[in-house]
Amino acid sequence: MATNAVDETEATEATTDEKAVDTTKSDEVTKTEVPAEAAETKEEGPFGVGQGAAAVVSAALGVVSLTGSWIGTVAAARQNLIGQLETAQNADVAKQIQAVYGDAWQTTALWGGLFALVALVVGVVTLARPAFGTPGRIQAPWIKSVAWAGVALGVIGLFLAVLKYTGILLGLPSAS
Repeated sequence: MATNAVDETEATEATTDEKAVDTTKSDEVTKTEVPAEAAETKEEGPFGVGQGAAAVVSAALGVVSLTGSWIGTVAAARQNLIGQLETAQNADVAKQIQAVYGDAWQTTALWGGLFALVALVVGVVTLARPAFGTPGRIQAPWIKSVAWAGVALGVIGLFLAVLKYTGILLGLPSAS
């Protein structure tokens, strides 16, 4: 029995050595057959990850500019409180409405406009980035699409913020 175990071990080792030799030979053949261009591309790493992230950030900021943000809500509530504290009890109704509600509405519009402006700038920079990058590298189509969505949402958000701030869109009611 002991002889049998030794023979099996020797046979397994011999087979393993043969496989190792065969693998080495196939690796050498593969290395010489790979074109130089493919090897360079593999070494450079992934391309467009940062641009893709910037495009998504641009679109997300555009959505935030349209729907509102936590910071805009807090700033509006703070402005509302300041208006309540600074407005005298005997002030006329128009001044009270402006101090309590109008200033808060304009603060919300300012924050929405700020998010829209950042979305617009990030989207435009993402779209313009390939012009200043490595020649011959093409930006992925989905990056362009998402960046254009961010630019469009930024423009719409900026337009709505200006309309809200000026009182054209849902302005304060008149007190008289």
